[in-house]
Amino acid sequence: MTPPRIAALYVDTARGPYARIQGVDCWGFAARNGKQRDLFAPTRDARQYSGPYPVIAHPPCGPWGRFWWNYKGGEGAKECGPRAIEQVRACGGVLEHPAESGLWKACGLPLPGEIDAHGGTTLAVQQCDWGHKARKRTWLYVVGCQVPPMPPPASPTHVMVRLLRNGNDWPEVPKAERHLTPPRFAEWLIQMVRGAYD
Repeated sequence: MTPPRIAALYVDTARGPYARIQGVDCWGFAARNGKQRDLFAPTRDARQYSGPYPVIAHPPCGPWGRFWWNYKGGEGAKECGPRAIEQVRACGGVLEHPAESGLWKACGLPLPGEIDAHGGTTLAVQQCDWGHKARKRTWLYVVGCQVPPMPPPASPTHVMVRLLRNGNDWPEVPKAERHLTPPRFAEWLIQMVRGAYD
């Protein structure tokens, strides 16, 4: 039996894991100037997705993260975040963003453990549990899906960005890799979103 289709939005199909997974309809992300940066699907701006499949949304973190003040627009426009929330609420699915992302306050999303009027909840995870080199603390906004079993906790070997307060001498994750989703994390998110069909 063919697995139910899902849509992966705002993803790097050139280097990320989603384009190689059966049943995933990939939509790339737009740069700040609105031009598509997806090398394999140059006309598929994720902001235009309106269904019918449930979604995994990875909108640009830069405009909403801790270093928003230093964001130069390389990974996409700020409006992708609120649009991704609309898409998750309309289609069901999950939105992934850095822990304590400004997107939560700006859009009134529930804090971890809370539930909002759309039936959405926020789950706090760390991506090193799925093989990311750094801890990469992450919040997931989930609507209409069952959360699969979590993997056992793992320890990071790198830091995302070297800061004096890191208190260790771990190497930095290369800048070109920071936005990429670990393949095991992508598979876990897909398992979660396919549960929206149940």
